[in-house]
Amino acid sequence: MLIDDYVADLSRALAGPAGPKRDLVVEARDSLTDTADALEAQGLGREAAERVAVEEFGDVAEIAPGYQDELTAAAGRRLGALLFLTLPLSVLIWSAIWHVFPGDHSSWSARPVWYTAATALLDAVQVVAGLYGGLALFALGRGARRFRRTVPITRSLGLTVMVTLPLCGLLSLLVTAVSDLPSGFDRLAPVMLAELVTSAFWGLQFYCAVRCLTLTRRARA
Repeated sequence: MLIDDYVADLSRALAGPAGPKRDLVVEARDSLTDTADALEAQGLGREAAERVAVEEFGDVAEIAPGYQDELTAAAGRRLGALLFLTLPLSVLIWSAIWHVFPGDHSSWSARPVWYTAATALLDAVQVVAGLYGGLALFALGRGARRFRRTVPITRSLGLTVMVTLPLCGLLSLLVTAVSDLPSGFDRLAPVMLAELVTSAFWGLQFYCAVRCLTLTRRARA
């Protein structure tokens, strides 16, 4: 098998974030090319040199799992960083919104007894999930040599999102429904911007979570 064929097979065998995948495939190609160049300089023909280089590098079935682990960790790091940055930021954004546009203070006494608990739970879920994202980011990065559990950690991040998104959505709807918001509140520019940013955060989290769960399911198969 020649280098181009081998690299094409390796690329097809891998799944994950496009950038890291491309880097790994290019790294493999460069290594194979360097080996083939050295063999050619020793007198082998080009095709023979490439075949020997490929044989020494190892079968795709042997090489791909290690590369796939790296791609799975890369996907986990992306989701971990996303949770660590966006969830606490969402809490800060909406805390600022409620501080600037508090509504009618006289109506607060009419709110259900569970209102305060629901708002506190909403904030706590987002902050805790964000902190877990930071811990997972460390475990999949600088702490990778110590933990060495790429697949379970990455999968746990995906599951965290699948639990927190519906929960946060439900709590947000409940809190908003009893907040006695002033007329036109949802058309205020800061509120519309906050909703847009939050929706973008949630969309990115869901997309990355699906990718992490898909990759880890593939690794376990």
